[in-house]
Amino acid sequence: MTGRARRNPAPSIPPLPPLLYEDLVRATLREDLGRAGDLTTDAVIPDGAVGAARLVVRAEGRLAGLAVACDTFRLLDSTLEVEARSADGEDAASGETVAVVRGPLRPILTAERTALNFFGHLAGIATTTRNIVRALAGVGAGTGARIVCTRKTTPGLRALEKHAVRCGGGANHRFGLDDAVLIKDNHRAVAGGVRPAIERARAFVGHLVKIEVEVDTLEELEEALATGVDAVLLDNMAPETLRRAVEMCRGSRQNVVTEASGGITPETAPAVAATGVDVISVGWITHSAPSLDVALDVD
Repeated sequence: MTGRARRNPAPSIPPLPPLLYEDLVRATLREDLGRAGDLTTDAVIPDGAVGAARLVVRAEGRLAGLAVACDTFRLLDSTLEVEARSADGEDAASGETVAVVRGPLRPILTAERTALNFFGHLAGIATTTRNIVRALAGVGAGTGARIVCTRKTTPGLRALEKHAVRCGGGANHRFGLDDAVLIKDNHRAVAGGVRPAIERARAFVGHLVKIEVEVDTLEELEEALATGVDAVLLDNMAPETLRRAVEMCRGSRQNVVTEASGGITPETAPAVAATGVDVISVGWITHSAPSLDVALDVD
């Protein structure tokens, strides 16, 4: 086992209240246990056998979902003693032990896969987010662009996946349809254009609800700014077009948040940030991030 890595955590990541995920963990355990329980463990592991197992990170990465993994063991058997040696939002070295579980071996092995599924998936999102956030460092201080996720999340896992993004140093876009108004291309098409869509939204929602509109061209952006919005989503624009769009928003003397979106990668993110946009939204950091390699090793 390698020594504990010195941390470069995302700032101030509060833990998720267990109430937000305990029902999900229970449902996942029930799915795995099926109708007859863990046939393999019950057949092979003697009743009453006790021991310890280490939750190990096999590839360097940013931690997320560790608390969920630890609670998975506790929810299956409350007599298990779970010692977390790290926390979500911290970096871990390859080979590092981040938690230890002690007690009856049957529930430890039964909960293993469910715990690792949550932990590996969420740590993968956090690590992917961290890497794209780090890619912006080459742009230099002062751009202020933030990496945010989208609603392109795994059904049922949104709260956990958005927490993982925060652990990686990113920020969150809408959590759901009721957070804010985001007028996209299909909304515009049915409403008859940018202006009528914005005007209808403004008449419908309360004064505390933000309105953002997606635009594909500078002409649509000009119409949005003339109508009045809180934010604009600049979709699939080349860097030079993005730069012009940001200049238009700043010249409008409105406090308009600029968001760039569409096929952004760690390689292209610095050029996008250099245009001066406030936010860079990246859907694939939740729906396509590779899992971090994690394992449970029984001592």
